[in-house]
Amino acid sequence: MTGPSGLEIVQLPLGAYQANCYLVAREGGSEAAVIDPGDAPELVLDQLAERGWTAAGVLVTHGHVDHLGGVAAVARDAGVDVWMPAAEADLLRELPGAPHAPEHLLEGGETVALAGISFAVTLVPGHSPASVAYGAEGHLFVGDVLFAGSIGRTDLTGGDMETLLRSIEALMRAHPPETVVLPGHGPVTTLAVERDSNPFLGSLRT
Repeated sequence: MTGPSGLEIVQLPLGAYQANCYLVAREGGSEAAVIDPGDAPELVLDQLAERGWTAAGVLVTHGHVDHLGGVAAVARDAGVDVWMPAAEADLLRELPGAPHAPEHLLEGGETVALAGISFAVTLVPGHSPASVAYGAEGHLFVGDVLFAGSIGRTDLTGGDMETLLRSIEALMRAHPPETVVLPGHGPVTTLAVERDSNPFLGSLRT
């Protein structure tokens, strides 16, 4: 998909949980940021090569295994750094079978520049204790915080429904309604669609 901002975005559902990995490049560019390569690193690398892109770096939204499984191999084979939430970095460092020590630890509020694109980092806890969203030119890569017609589960370690709803509300206040939401599972949506019709967000419409 190519958005009006001139970003070219490839969505790759990977692994048993079909977690979305995103390749994000500037239209006509030669590099791409890789977001949440959760499985099948060979497929991620093949997709980069097919489009004539080299990886510029790996961005991780949160520390659940379905978003981490391919991080070590992609980072190693592409020779790039990894950025992820500081409070969840041990989940990658100690990941069975594919551990990796992320080079850059995020707290929220940073800007990460990769592939000629500035990704604004926002802390959005609730699904996990330190999930982050990456905002770039009218797009939000939100991990498992918000989905088309649903929200992230809160019954895993560190999850909390009230915190999650506050995080979603903060995103909706900080970004215009037409902002494209690229979730960790399922199809792309917008903040406006979710604000107006997501059955879990009724409290945000009052």
